[in-house]
Amino acid sequence: MALIELDDVHRNFTVRARTGRFSRVKREVRAVDGLSFTVDAGECVGYIGPNGAGKSTTIKMLTGILVPSSGRLRVAGVDPARERVALARRIGVVFGQRTTLWWDLPLCDSFELARRIYRIPDARYRENLDRCVELLDLGGLLDTPVRQLSLGQRMRGDLAAALLHDPRVLYLDEPTIGLDVVSKGRVREFLREVNRDRGTTVLLTTHDLTDIEQLCGRVMVIDHGRVVYDGGLDGLHADGRSERTLVVDLAEAGPPIEVPGARVSRVDGPRQWLAFPAEESAAPIVAAVAARYPLVDLSVREPAIEDVIARMYARVAIG
Repeated sequence: MALIELDDVHRNFTVRARTGRFSRVKREVRAVDGLSFTVDAGECVGYIGPNGAGKSTTIKMLTGILVPSSGRLRVAGVDPARERVALARRIGVVFGQRTTLWWDLPLCDSFELARRIYRIPDARYRENLDRCVELLDLGGLLDTPVRQLSLGQRMRGDLAAALLHDPRVLYLDEPTIGLDVVSKGRVREFLREVNRDRGTTVLLTTHDLTDIEQLCGRVMVIDHGRVVYDGGLDGLHADGRSERTLVVDLAEAGPPIEVPGARVSRVDGPRQWLAFPAEESAAPIVAAVAARYPLVDLSVREPAIEDVIARMYARVAIG
């Protein structure tokens, strides 16, 4: 069942620019340009794109903060802009740059306020709180004022607060921004468990593409308000024409290796780098190299998703 539905959604803004000392001109900017997609219950979807692509505008429409200029939009069966109170009980939101916690209150008081706002039954609240405290390692922080928490601790607190009322949909906007490696790992593991064990639908926007690789089974790439890719990571590599690299260490330096299905992209003494399409198997190339050349060692390097998306943006800009 689709929990999020967008059908030909547009969102325009009027911008005023100065053209002289006393004059201004108005122009219309189309932030979202005919978006149509659905997200099914239980999916974890990465929603990515460059700055200004329309990601934040989409999230604001999905939460009811902004109203679409045209088109149809539904989240958990309701119109976000017209039924914001009903929607609030069905969604959770975490913005990496902002907090929903009360700055001068202990963390536990922020959780208690969330219980009252969402009218969470006592037994359900206690069960959810205990689970979040355990998984996010918040036990020693409950009596600490939010202003004294580190960024990673505050982010874990925000995640707990967003999930206390069992939302069906969780929107995450840069949930690991500024976090250290340990904090990122803890947040990612928690989100995996929430998606897997509770079936919470997750829509994730981030510039940290490791979040996408580790959490999302589906990726939507948006540019200039339009979806330019929607599918799995494997398909993203194919669509972005990405290449894997076979790093070969020969017994001694020699001319560039020649084998079917690969090309030499770099040579440094006895070490050579062979590029081949990411969707192709490395096995026949490895076998060919081993059969024809004095081999010492080799390894396969996967393509960086950042490079794949950069090439995709470049093609869209040219096209």
